[in-house]
Amino acid sequence: MSSTAPTRRTHRTKLIAIVTAAFVLAGGGAAFAYWTTMGTGSGSATTGTSGTVTVVQTSTVSNLRPGAAAQPLSGTFTNNSGGSQYVRTVTASIGSVTVAQGVTGSCTAADYTIANATMTVNQNVAAGSSQGSWSGATIAFANDNARNQDACQGATVSISYTSN
Repeated sequence: MSSTAPTRRTHRTKLIAIVTAAFVLAGGGAAFAYWTTMGTGSGSATTGTSGTVTVVQTSTVSNLRPGAAAQPLSGTFTNNSGGSQYVRTVTASIGSVTVAQGVTGSCTAADYTIANATMTVNQNVAAGSSQGSWSGATIAFANDNARNQDACQGATVSISYTSN
């Protein structure tokens, strides 16, 4: 009995060593495969778009008349987008003139002048109303000594603004 016990023990020890070596090699092979694994994939992203920015005149212009000083045009912006929008310039122009009720004759955009009509802004305008500012243009009555401008008395001048 004692002669077979060392042989079984030796055989069993060798078997355990072989199984252990196999596990070690298998584990090392898996680690090696992990480091050399390659793959591919894809994804996507979207870019937002600019929203609308409204130019708002906050200065009050009244009593335009022959010989009076030009009056300043200034204001802010309403940015309806979810983020800030960059405004480079604001340009003012006379959109239309409405004569007062009961007045006869002609009063047109040519009876008014806007000086410095394109104003440099160069600012990011935050989302919301009453954001940022612009200024620098003026509006005046263009006195024409060659013709009667009585039709402009009480007229309403609509000013159009554009920004970019």
